[in-house]
Amino acid sequence: MGKLTTHVLDTAHGCPGAGIVVELYAIDAAGRRLVRADVTNEDGRCSAPLLDGAAIAPGQYELVFHAGDYYAARGVALPSPRFLDRIALGFGIADVSQNYHVPLVMTPWSYSTYRGS
Repeated sequence: MGKLTTHVLDTAHGCPGAGIVVELYAIDAAGRRLVRADVTNEDGRCSAPLLDGAAIAPGQYELVFHAGDYYAARGVALPSPRFLDRIALGFGIADVSQNYHVPLVMTPWSYSTYRGS
């Protein structure tokens, strides 16, 4: 079986994004359902896969990263409202035998992602 993991890199400070709240939602015809919430560790990763084993299923998902709270806690001067506050990444899982790694590379003003392994 595959798994879903994530990793946050703060390129504004050149370090892992530690202490960031991450929420995983499943999205289907009934709407959006919170599957799991976690906080990134000192390496910018969740301590365990967000989905694995019997919990990983094909479908549409969304990861929400609380980036604005992270930068505010670091003392970064942010406008009100924040330009980037919660970063939502929508993606699909088609083959549950594969690993899906969804990293977030961010600053207070930009972000990017890609599918890792």
